[in-house]
Amino acid sequence: MNKEQSSVLKAWEATMRKTQAAKKRANSIFGITSMANVAQNDVEDDKSVKASDEPYFAEKILPNGDYYTGQWHDNFPDGQGKYLWTDGCIYIGEWRKGKTMGRGRFTWPSGASYEGEFKTGYMDGTGVYIGANGDTYKGQWVMNLKHGHGLMHYSNGDAYEGEWHRGLQEGHGKYQWKNMNYYVGEWKNGVIFGKGTFVWSNGNKYDGFWEDGLPKGNGTYQWPGGSFYVGNWSKDPDEQNGTYYPCESSSAADLEWDPTSVYNDLASCKICHGERVSIMPSQKRLVMWYSTKGVDRPRRLSVDGRASVGVERPLDKTSLWENDGDGNSLREVRRDLDYELYDDTNPKFNLGLPLKVPKLGKRQGETISKGHRNYELMLNLQLGIRHSVGRPAPATGFDLKASAFDPKEKIWTRFPPEGSKYTPPHQSCEFRWKDYCPVVFRTLRKLFKVDPADYMISICGNDALRELSSPGKSGSFFYLTNDDRYMIKTMKKSETKVFLRMLSAYYNHCRSFENTLVIKYYGLHSVKLTGPAQKKVRFIIMGNLLRSDYMIHRRFDLKGSSLGRITDKPESELDNTTILKDLDLNFIFKLQKSWFQEFCWQIDRDCEFLEQERTMDYSLLVGLHFREISPNGELIPCETRNSQNDATHHLPRTDMDQLLQDPKRHQHAGKTNMQARVERTIRKPELELKLVGERTGECYEVVMFFGIIDILQDYDITKKLEHAYKSIQYDPTSISAVDPKQYSRRFRDFIFKVFAEDTCSF
Repeated sequence: MNKEQSSVLKAWEATMRKTQAAKKRANSIFGITSMANVAQNDVEDDKSVKASDEPYFAEKILPNGDYYTGQWHDNFPDGQGKYLWTDGCIYIGEWRKGKTMGRGRFTWPSGASYEGEFKTGYMDGTGVYIGANGDTYKGQWVMNLKHGHGLMHYSNGDAYEGEWHRGLQEGHGKYQWKNMNYYVGEWKNGVIFGKGTFVWSNGNKYDGFWEDGLPKGNGTYQWPGGSFYVGNWSKDPDEQNGTYYPCESSSAADLEWDPTSVYNDLASCKICHGERVSIMPSQKRLVMWYSTKGVDRPRRLSVDGRASVGVERPLDKTSLWENDGDGNSLREVRRDLDYELYDDTNPKFNLGLPLKVPKLGKRQGETISKGHRNYELMLNLQLGIRHSVGRPAPATGFDLKASAFDPKEKIWTRFPPEGSKYTPPHQSCEFRWKDYCPVVFRTLRKLFKVDPADYMISICGNDALRELSSPGKSGSFFYLTNDDRYMIKTMKKSETKVFLRMLSAYYNHCRSFENTLVIKYYGLHSVKLTGPAQKKVRFIIMGNLLRSDYMIHRRFDLKGSSLGRITDKPESELDNTTILKDLDLNFIFKLQKSWFQEFCWQIDRDCEFLEQERTMDYSLLVGLHFREISPNGELIPCETRNSQNDATHHLPRTDMDQLLQDPKRHQHAGKTNMQARVERTIRKPELELKLVGERTGECYEVVMFFGIIDILQDYDITKKLEHAYKSIQYDPTSISAVDPKQYSRRFRDFIFKVFAEDTCSF
């Protein structure tokens, strides 16, 4: 027996041992005394029931050792069933087409458990979670997060009852400590914030305003005997002032009472954050067995029923980095390459050169007029959207039925040139129009507060669309509306399938997180021309993230990878429409404390969503408008602008006041814009191809626009092959095409390096 045969035999024996162990484990847990061999009998069983459309009872040991018993239909758990993962996680409850849907119980190997309602794989609805350490939460959930009213008993004896928002206390609630101290009042982001009352176990009480867990502002401190202190509270002694009103029984010592002692008393009253869940139910994977359509290849699914791919295990490429075959160190080769990129006439490398605003580029896109190769396609698109948006439809709420997300949920409409009962006459050729999941996208436009009339005017008005000069890297074409509000992108069939697969999760995510940075989609359609060509074009409508009344001076597309992530144009050829990449970045983005915390929190939630959906290759699109520009086009740093003349360019004061007072009112079309500062960085040749340059302390005031784009790339076989091929030639960590989990972690790490909290006031 040769070495290759021996290794195959060992692998087979290891698989058999794992399967038998899983079988014994399943028998001990579920009490099953006998079970058919899946590898031999499942195919026959499936064939025997293939003709029936009714669910049937099945017991299956799956190829990776997982075990399922319960109702089975069309190759999916459907009805009541139990699923045991090899890591010890168990779900017992209701299923619908492979999704945990309805009431069920999920237990972790640690002993933690959740019993309650599930929706498309998530803990969603009313349920009870008991942690391994004894923490217990009973209340409402949305997408694995405590959201709504709930009661939490902590293992240390503390308890909280009240409102929750995205996993944290927010709104009105009562928190009681083990020592019987308690607080009743307002919360924000998991801390005491707003108006509320704190009562100590000895009867003392503070009633007033709070900020970040401490008294701040007007408040009254009262003793059981009747004495009280009224004033303005602050941890800063210079801001603290008030009046003490003693009762008749007060002693002289009471008059010496120091209000700052309250802060010392509160230091021991910490808010318990509870146990962190190691893995969410929606992150668990199901391995399905033979397909009823005759495909014998196992598929891996997430618990919400979406197909996924396995994790690529990176190979050890250390030896590949030893030399380049000619005896030269590849590190030296990379360093030589970096010296070639280094240019001391470029302000990105030379701190002595001032930064200048880039030259004004031409308006993006070519107007599609009569005679253009895509003129008829544009007419068809506008006719179809006018028909879809204007079509009467019953009023719907935001709670959509599962059937609304079914990929088969679509409406075909025929558009003959002479018109029909439902369509107007037109001058284009005959075509067929398809609306995908129309109820979902109509509800999304309502959720995003898009006025139907404005939407139709932007896309279907008298003004023509504009086609961008060159297709994107994916081969898709982009079209812009004349007012720049909306962008239309042609879609490959694979991208359409990915989006329809994740549409339900996308809808729930946008509904749960109104400030999500993920780009907003408004419609998914296709046009099919009749006749010999039978050409079919799929396209999606999305918000234009960088549409603004302010000039966008710099645009960055950031992924957190380095291979190929640099613009090949010299500095002199860049204009304000040029999209710069990771290695072009020469700034650190600095946000005010509250905005920075909200930004980091939202990036985490958005990346968790994209990771669960097994997508990658997305990026953060950032646009910068510099507030202070000298007459000769140089950017003016914050420290020197007051010494410049009054001819500098800046935002109108009223607009900036609005941004400062309420940044969230400037969130629309899937983007966020806010006032911020950027700190200049410098790249040095000895840093090699480092993603983040050295800070200089030189800051500029800007208005920032940002959002996450290109979220529909699945980690398919093409991307896997790209990863394998490029890993042979380059550092695997520098490649854009990596597993979704690794991509999400790398993306977050990079974003949290180039964004920072600004400690200075604006």
